[in-house]
Amino acid sequence: MRNAGGRASDDAIRSLIISHKLLGTKEFFVIHHSDCGMALFTDQIIRNLLAKSLKTATVDSNGWRNLEESGGSDEAKYIPFLTFENLEKSVVDDVKRIRNHPLIPKDIPVYGYFYDVKTGKLVEVEEATKIGRAS
Repeated sequence: MRNAGGRASDDAIRSLIISHKLLGTKEFFVIHHSDCGMALFTDQIIRNLLAKSLKTATVDSNGWRNLEESGGSDEAKYIPFLTFENLEKSVVDDVKRIRNHPLIPKDIPVYGYFYDVKTGKLVEVEEATKIGRAS
């Protein structure tokens, strides 16, 4: 289930549940990627930007900023943007969230990887795959 950051959002988990229950999917893979834009900001940064403007923001050596500040909304405070600082930890966190979800059967293995955009290789996050083992 593709989304920004490859995160195990509520909607992604909903789709995994449907995929298993109605289509018979027997294993899940969490795959994030290196150099991901979701590591370039925090939930608070995007909330602050959106509170002041809905127009596209820009980033420079001083950080993120709005080019125009009008027409913003505080509604972003209700959205978990699922940003992260550490790529491997984000994979571990997502595998753990899927593994521990009460609607995901414990006999479905959940594997954790990230795609290294520089080498083109898929790199296993061993801690994540260990957490995601089927029981």
